[in-house]
Amino acid sequence: MPSLPDPILALAAALGRLPGIGPRSAERIALHVVQADPAVARSLASALQLARDQVAPCSSCGALAVQQPCPICDNPARATGILCVVERPTDVINLEKSASFKGRYHVLGGRISPLDGVGPEDLRIDSLLARIGPENISEVILALGSDVEGEATATYMVRRLAPCNIRVSRIAQGLPAGSGLEHADDLTLARALEGRRCVSNP
Repeated sequence: MPSLPDPILALAAALGRLPGIGPRSAERIALHVVQADPAVARSLASALQLARDQVAPCSSCGALAVQQPCPICDNPARATGILCVVERPTDVINLEKSASFKGRYHVLGGRISPLDGVGPEDLRIDSLLARIGPENISEVILALGSDVEGEATATYMVRRLAPCNIRVSRIAQGLPAGSGLEHADDLTLARALEGRRCVSNP
């Protein structure tokens, strides 16, 4: 059986580096693209470039946004005294889908993981602390994963936030052990937020 042309192999290899796309799926997508109307490929390429060029982290919270600050930070109807701290920008999207949180967010940009060479200094912790006073934050909700790295990050965050004299809580452990927010459905996220427990009080 003849091998695929090099351009198709290169496209499949590039697609295979995307999360959730295995080798067979990458090959099928690549074959579809090269056999489709040329306008399909041009539209796909344009959409990819446009998204990459226009979407950036919010200057305030770190969520994915086109405008600065993002619509959540810029919305006067959102509760201003509560910050929900998450690991990744995609966690903001998942929590917003649950429609159970009306405050604002802060994206850490990861979690403490010594094995991966990620320490507290690699996360957006200082920018979080800098928001407490100016934004009159009275509560920080730690919406972090329940795995080892998530627990370590939460413990470190509680220690860093202790001098701020504010309420620090964690979402209830309604999430599957060893997983993050991306694996939870809307109801699980809503119940986890409603059942959060206090881990530090002024």
